[in-house]
Amino acid sequence: MIKKNKIVLATSNIGKVAEIQNFYRDLNLEVVPYSDLIDSFEIDETGSTFKENSIIKAKAVYEALVKNNIFEIVLSDDSGISVEALNWEPNIYSARFAGIGATSSQNLDKLISELNKLNIKESRAFYTACISIVSPKGEIFTTHGWMHGKVINQKIGNGGFGYDPCFVPNGEIDTLGVLPENIKEEYSHRTKALKLARILIHKLEADL
Repeated sequence: MIKKNKIVLATSNIGKVAEIQNFYRDLNLEVVPYSDLIDSFEIDETGSTFKENSIIKAKAVYEALVKNNIFEIVLSDDSGISVEALNWEPNIYSARFAGIGATSSQNLDKLISELNKLNIKESRAFYTACISIVSPKGEIFTTHGWMHGKVINQKIGNGGFGYDPCFVPNGEIDTLGVLPENIKEEYSHRTKALKLARILIHKLEADL
C-alpha cells in the first residue's frame, strides 16, 4: 500500500473536519485532523482578525508536528459570523459567543437571545472564513471567503453546524439548516476560501 502525504487540519471540530475532507476528497492527499498524529492541545487565539487567528493555529500545529519529526501540509480555518444589529459581533468570538467552552447550540441560542432583546426579527449578517496553509518547509499562505445574507430570531432546520439554522443566504428564503448540501456549497464562505486554497495545495503537492 502506497503511503499518502497528508493535509493536516489544525482543528478538532468534527463538522469542519468532515466538510474539508469532503471538499478535498478528490486530492491524492489524505486529509486528517492533527489529533490523529499528535496529542491535541490548547491553542491561544490572541489575534484580532480571522487571518491572525488562522495563522496562529496553523503555525502552532505545524511547529508541534515538526517537534515530532512530521513534515506535512498544515491547513487551518478561522471563521465566524458578523451581525449588523449586534455591532457586527460576534465576529472572531463566534465560537465562544456564549462563553469559553460554549457549545454551538449555546452560541446559537445566545445570538437569537440578543436579537430578541433588541426586539429584532432579522438583521443583515455575513460569514467570513480565512484558510491558512503552512507548507512542509514552513511557508505560510492565506485565502479568504465570504457569504452574505441575514440572521433571523429563530432556529429553522437541523442541517449544517454553528449558526446555520438561523442564517439565510442572499437569494434564498430558507436557512442553511434547511438548504441541501449542494446549494449551501454554492454560497459557503469556507468553500470559497477552500477553492482558492486548492490552487496553493496543488502547487505544494507537486513539491512533495
